Amino acid sequence: MTSFFRKLALSCAIIPLAQCAVVPGHNSAAAQEAAAPAAATTAAIKPALWAVKDDDTTVYLFGTVHVLKPGLSWFDGAVKDAFDKSDELKLELVLPEDQNEVAKETMALALDQSGTALSSRLDPAALAAYQAAMAGLGLPPASFDGFKPWFAGITLSVLPLTKMGYNPEEGAEKQLSNAAKAAAKPISGFETLSEQLGFFDALPMSSQIAFLNVMVKDLDKLGPQLDTMVGQWGAGDPAALAETMNEGLAETPDVAKTLLWDRNARWAEHIEARMAQPGTVFVAVGAGHLAGAKSVQDYLKERGLKVTRIQ
Repeated sequence: MTSFFRKLALSCAIIPLAQCAVVPGHNSAAAQEAAAPAAATTAAIKPALWAVKDDDTTVYLFGTVHVLKPGLSWFDGAVKDAFDKSDELKLELVLPEDQNEVAKETMALALDQSGTALSSRLDPAALAAYQAAMAGLGLPPASFDGFKPWFAGITLSVLPLTKMGYNPEEGAEKQLSNAAKAAAKPISGFETLSEQLGFFDALPMSSQIAFLNVMVKDLDKLGPQLDTMVGQWGAGDPAALAETMNEGLAETPDVAKTLLWDRNARWAEHIEARMAQPGTVFVAVGAGHLAGAKSVQDYLKERGLKVTRIQ
């Protein structure tokens, strides 16, 4: 459970919400200033790319990493060529441009209306670890007491990454969205913000608390784990990425079903329907959704569609 929850947080498309989170006592600008120096440009970044085609329709499938360090040259070669050929961009979700709207939708689900303080949901050992982690991040211990555990877990999973130089603004979705806007390509999402937040919000309280506890316990492992995942992604090695991402899935089949497999199946259904219309679509979703068993590609193959890896 531990490893899966940790990797799930790193691959979550709503990671950028942490930048919008109102966390008392946390200065996001200061965190950005304290970030590690930008990484040197890496020439050998060649993420995997697939295509589904018929006579008049092409759907490209590209796996993304939602937070990256500056200077990684992945948006070139076959990826850039496929993007340039595409008429539209399809993402997991499109965040509202208005940050007030983002905050409004997020707080509607993230705030705990039960009146139970988050800290009171933790057993003594977990509470001590949680308070120590908050202190280490320079946050007041009661910062998340009014929130549900899933929101605290997601936010805590991102804050250490900013100090290592990772930034949602450098993430693949952000770069692709900027390019699509510049080229006047339509951008749409498989899911809405409220829907994706709802997947976490619907988790049983026990799973939410377990998720938070894992984030607290493994704060120092999040950066190295993401470094590994980015390396596998950049090497175009979905098999290795799947092995890293999917470790621990068998221990949490209910969570995996809700947050990965069911969504992959729905996206495959959407792509199959889209194949009935002519045109070219660039689909960009978290790389974990395009790796391993029950990936989007697997569900497309079940529907009789041929998925080809582009070299």
